Amino acid sequence: MQYWLIKTEPNTFSWQEQKQNGVEHWDGVRNYQARNYMKLMKIGDMVLFYHSGDERQVMGIVEVVKEFYPDTDENFVCVDVKTHSELKTPVSLKAIKNNHKLQEIPLVKQSRLSVMPLRKEDYEEILKMSQ
Repeated sequence: MQYWLIKTEPNTFSWQEQKQNGVEHWDGVRNYQARNYMKLMKIGDMVLFYHSGDERQVMGIVEVVKEFYPDTDENFVCVDVKTHSELKTPVSLKAIKNNHKLQEIPLVKQSRLSVMPLRKEDYEEILKMSQ
């Protein structure tokens, strides 16, 4: 199993919408590095769902339920994700940046990337912070 973080602007697609829809295709990614990460996602991978923009916080967890397939632009891909669970307390970017264990994660190092891998220990640390 692998671990990921995906980012969305809540006014474009929010955690509330993800929860209501249950399963949703994750599309519209137009960055080649993010696309390449999406191609590595496998069914059962766990993904942190992050609100960017003004909120800047991890809201919940989704699970990959369909591996990559073509997006509307054939140079890019989609994956399908299913709502897994909501975090008890959202974890802010500020809290993540203040955690010395998380200084090397892509969210801190490559903040503009919309799809990024996480190490298992980083994923678990963020979940611990949400308690």
